[in-house]
Parts: sequence; structure tokens; C-alpha cells
Amino acid sequence: MKTPVIGFAKGFSYPFRAGHLIIAHPRLLIYVAIPFLINLIVFCLAVWFGLGRFDALLAAMTPETTAWWWPVLKYLLWLVTVVVTALLVFFLFAIIGNLIASPFNDILSEKAEVILTGVRQELVAGSSFLRDSLHTLLDEVLKIAVFLGGLLLLLLLFLLPAIGPLLYTGLSLIWTALFLVVDYTGYIFARRKLSFADQRRFIGERKLACLGFGFGALCLLAIPLLQFFTIPLGVLGAVQFWHDQTSLAGGGKDVA
Repeated sequence: MKTPVIGFAKGFSYPFRAGHLIIAHPRLLIYVAIPFLINLIVFCLAVWFGLGRFDALLAAMTPETTAWWWPVLKYLLWLVTVVVTALLVFFLFAIIGNLIASPFNDILSEKAEVILTGVRQELVAGSSFLRDSLHTLLDEVLKIAVFLGGLLLLLLLFLLPAIGPLLYTGLSLIWTALFLVVDYTGYIFARRKLSFADQRRFIGERKLACLGFGFGALCLLAIPLLQFFTIPLGVLGAVQFWHDQTSLAGGGKDVA
């Protein structure tokens, strides 16, 4: 049994280690390129729409004054806008970009699993890319709805004096990290027609390692440029994480 710190650190490393899998198997690049382009488009649209709309709004609301305080206020408003836009981009990458790219992420997850295990999952009779993509998309919508609902419930913590904001910040980060774990490992369980209860059991038996994986993915989202690759790296890292955990001697559990 591993110590909690080692388990967390090992899980944390998987989103970053996914790059080695791409380097070792360049044929995965085509499946990484599609989510990357989707994320790039989402990012550009978010920045263009967010800053562009603010610029028009600011121009419409600009008072006809030459007062000394106006340039200072305008600068502060732009600073706030940049911060808000960055937060919106974060959630677009973590949520909307993942939603749009989910059918391609499923393919990427499958290809990586074939590389690691040498075994291809048999297709269900009558399955098709369109039907499977729709099922994946609907599943992603459900997970995102639960995630956003959890964040809204956590907002109630602001009613607590003094410690409310601190509790909200810490618990919302943990909630987001767990969402990323559920999301990125979800493709593997869906491919095997396993239930959410099975996925919960897998995560529950490896609490700190899974939490470390989620925080590793969160860190990728916070790193400029690397955030464009967060989704495919998270998907690949989840496959490696699942493979290593289920390949332990005797099918044992790494309960770190």
C-alpha cells in the first residue's frame, strides 16, 4: 500500500506523462489535433466575443470628459475584463470545449487503450459513429449539469461569515478536480458499458491518486499554451492511469 502523499503525487503526474505516449506513438497526433483545433477555435471566439463586446460597450458608455480620473478608471475596467475573460476561457476549456470534442476524445481514448493493452473493445451490434457520438455527447451534458449544479450549491457557503469564501474556494477546486477525473475516465467505463456506480467504486478505491490526477489536469489548464492540450492530455493520462491501476498484480487495488 502506498502512502497518501505518494499516491497523490503519482496521480498528479499522469496528465503530464501523457505527452510521452504521444511522442512514442506519433499516430495519436491526428486524434490530438482535432480536440486541439476545437479548443483553439473556442478560445479565439471567447476572446474575440468577450473583449470585442466590452470594447463596444465601453465606447457607448464613455462619458464626454477629459477628467484625469477617466484614463485610470478605463485601465481598471480593462484589467477586470481581462481577468473575467480569463475565467470564462478557463470554463470554456474545461466545459464547452470538452463537450464539443467529446466524440473525438472517445476515439482518442480507445486508440490509446489499444496501444497500451493490445486489445480492441468489440463494437456493439448496430453501433455507429453518429449514434455513439450522440450518446457520448448526452452523457457529457449530464456530467456537466451535475458539475455546475454542485458549484451552485457551493455558492451557499458565501452565507457563512469570514470562512465562507475560503471554504468555497477550496471545495470548488476539489469539486472541479473530481469532475475532471470522472470526465476523463468516463470514456473507458462507457466503452465497457459499465455503470457510474462502477466508476465511483474505481475512484473511491483510489481517492487520493484520483484527486491528484484531477489537480494535475487543473494545473495544465492554468499553464499558458499547454491549456490548449489539456483535454487530449487528460484523456490520454486517464487511459494510462486506468491501465496502470488495473494491471497491478492479481488485479489488486492501489488504494492510495
